[in-house]
Amino acid sequence: MRWGGPAEAGFDAERLERAWAVLERTAGTEAVPCAVAAVGRGGVAIGPRAFGDAVRAPAAEREAARADTLFDLASLTKVVGTASACWALVERGHLRLGEPVAALLPAFSVRQPGEAENWRPSVTVRHLLTHTSGLPAHRNLRQVAGDPEERLAAVAGTALTAPPGERAVYSDLGFILLGRIVEEVARQPLDAACGALLFDPLGMTETRWNPGAALGARAAATEWSEGEWAPDGRAGHLRGVVHDENARALGGLAGHAGLFSTAADLAVFADMLRAGGVGGLGVPRRVLAPATVAAMAEPVVIGEGDSRTRGWQGAGRILAPYGDLWSKRSFGHTGFTGTSLWIDPARDLWAVLLTNAVHMGRAVGLPAMPRLRACFHNAVVAAAD
Repeated sequence: MRWGGPAEAGFDAERLERAWAVLERTAGTEAVPCAVAAVGRGGVAIGPRAFGDAVRAPAAEREAARADTLFDLASLTKVVGTASACWALVERGHLRLGEPVAALLPAFSVRQPGEAENWRPSVTVRHLLTHTSGLPAHRNLRQVAGDPEERLAAVAGTALTAPPGERAVYSDLGFILLGRIVEEVARQPLDAACGALLFDPLGMTETRWNPGAALGARAAATEWSEGEWAPDGRAGHLRGVVHDENARALGGLAGHAGLFSTAADLAVFADMLRAGGVGGLGVPRRVLAPATVAAMAEPVVIGEGDSRTRGWQGAGRILAPYGDLWSKRSFGHTGFTGTSLWIDPARDLWAVLLTNAVHMGRAVGLPAMPRLRACFHNAVVAAAD
């Protein structure tokens, strides 16, 4: 991948300005304090373009967004980190999608009160990737006493609410377990495994969990936090500290949330997927096999108003984040904080859109996201046609 201008990527420059104008009209408001985006086609990336305020409140600390602003990716962690690491282990011969979760995580094997039958031996890695494991969507880990290991054990011991494969329920708990599976199979912590398998070969130097003070100082602010779970016990807007409460309860390193990155780093990642597993700035490197990317992107769970691949969201969703014009081969994901990444292999196209929509409160910002995402992505496709 290389950075260039619209014409080099096959975009109509005037039409692409309409996509940037969508962000310019919305960013800088309480609903969407800032937006940073990049788009690409055919190995050429355009951007990143930054709009609005990385920090809006308190007013005395207001700070404009920049092209290199760091964002809390929220559930993009699931696909950029955990799911992609699973697939990298699959193609290396270290993991099979059909492997029972209980064989990889013995703590998962114990039948729990409330389970109608002993479904656990049948739950596989594939079920976790497709959100069809029978695990519920959520559990408040802050209410579980102990350290991150004890809270992880509580996730493994969460009662299943349905037999595996019966229905899709988007589950953070499933991806928390997938993160631990990556650790067990790779024999190293999740951040080190994702670094070795994905981020380091691609040169994604600003993509990490728990970014620390220096890098975190460039992060867009998210929601106000106070009380016991505020960083260092001090009330304030989170900045460089994961927004997701369960990820915080797990020490910031989790398979479902907690990854931070920039639009430039995610551009490299998106272009790697567009190119069938080859990517990076300068001399490209093969990170995933073409067969792996194709299998990862294939829709396999299609229900009323929903579509999921083995790890990602697929095309055909109600109020789809990619709008109305992307092809049926497109796939991507969103994050609760206001982030999204979408790839369209049929058009050789991708788009990264990062916002801090929860900064002034989730009730203020999140209602604005469906329309913003759809309008932006529609304008991007129109500029590529």
